[in-house]
Amino acid sequence: MATVETRAVRKHFGDVPAVDGVDLATKEGEFLVLLGPSGCGKTTLLRMIAGLELPTAGEILIGGQVVNDLPPRARKIAMVFQSYALYPHMTVAKNIAFPLKAQGVPREAIPTKVEWAASLFGIEKLLHRKPRELSGGERQRVALARAVVREPAVFLLDEPLSNLDAKLRASAREELQQFQRRIGTTTIYVTHDQIEAMGLGDRIAVMQGGKVRQIGTPPEVYDEPADTFVAGFLGSPPMNIIETPDGLVGFRPEHFLPREAHADRPGLTALRFRVTRVEYLGADRLLYGILEGKFPDAKVIARLPSTVTAPVEPGKRYEFAVQEKDLKFFDAGTGLRTRPRPL
Repeated sequence: MATVETRAVRKHFGDVPAVDGVDLATKEGEFLVLLGPSGCGKTTLLRMIAGLELPTAGEILIGGQVVNDLPPRARKIAMVFQSYALYPHMTVAKNIAFPLKAQGVPREAIPTKVEWAASLFGIEKLLHRKPRELSGGERQRVALARAVVREPAVFLLDEPLSNLDAKLRASAREELQQFQRRIGTTTIYVTHDQIEAMGLGDRIAVMQGGKVRQIGTPPEVYDEPADTFVAGFLGSPPMNIIETPDGLVGFRPEHFLPREAHADRPGLTALRFRVTRVEYLGADRLLYGILEGKFPDAKVIARLPSTVTAPVEPGKRYEFAVQEKDLKFFDAGTGLRTRPRPL
C-alpha cells in the first residue's frame, strides 16, 4: 500500500487553469473520491497523479516519494478509464496479461497471475472471449482485473461505471467497494455522480473551478457543507439557500416538514409555505413552492417521506418548520460557512 499526496499542484492549458493549487493527501488503503461537475479539474488531477499529464507547478508524491519526473510505468499505479481501453483483437486472458508482459514478468508465471486476477472478479469463464463478446459489466470487470494483476500500490479510477445502466451500476459499486476493502489498496476514484461518491468514498474531495472546495467523510460534506457550492452540488434536490438581510441561510429539503410532523421537537423555526407543485416519487413527495412572510418569494423544496401522511395540495398555504440545528449559514459575498445567527 502507499499514500498519494499533492502539494500546490497546478495545471494550465494556455491561460486556462484546469487545476489551481490543489493540496490533498490520502491515507493508506483509503478510498478517496474526487467529485465535481464536468470541467472542474478532477480528471486532469487524476491524470497528473498517473503521469499522463505534467503539472505546471507543484509536487506529486506516491509513497512519500516525489514522482513528478517518473514515467507512469515507474509510479506503481494502475489506472482504469471510462472507456475501459481493452484491446479488441485480444482475448480476455491476453488483455489481463498484457501489463505483465510489458513488465517483463516470466512467461511461465503469467497464467497463474491472470487466473488469480480473473477469480477476484468472477470472470474465469470469460478468459477465452474477446471484448466484443462481453456485456458492459463484464468489460468493466476485465479492465479492473487487468489493473489488479500488476498488484499496484495505488488504483486510479476515472468514472469506470459511467457506461453501465443504473441497475448494473449499483451492483458494480457494491462489488468494487467490497473488492477494495478486501485488498486494501489505496484508491482514488473520479466521478460526477454524487450517489457513487457518497456510496463508495471513505472521504470525498469536492472540486469546482480547479480547486478543492471541501474534503471530508460523506456525512461531513453532506451535513456540514463548507460553502454554498458544496451545499448546492450535494443532495437531490440540493439544499435550499435563501437570501436574508445579513447573509444566506440554507436547509435540506428533508428537514423542511409540516410543523405537526416535527411533533414536540425543540428549537423550531416556523415558515409559511405556499405549495405550487407536487411530485410523487413513491417513497417520497417533493413539494415545490414559495415562502411567505419573513422571506417572501423565496423558492424552496420540501421532501416528505411516505411516513408523513399530511395531505398537501398545490395552490394552498401550510405551516412548515425547520429545526434550528438544521439551519446552515453562509456569507453572501464569499459563500463560505459562517456562525449560526438568529433569523
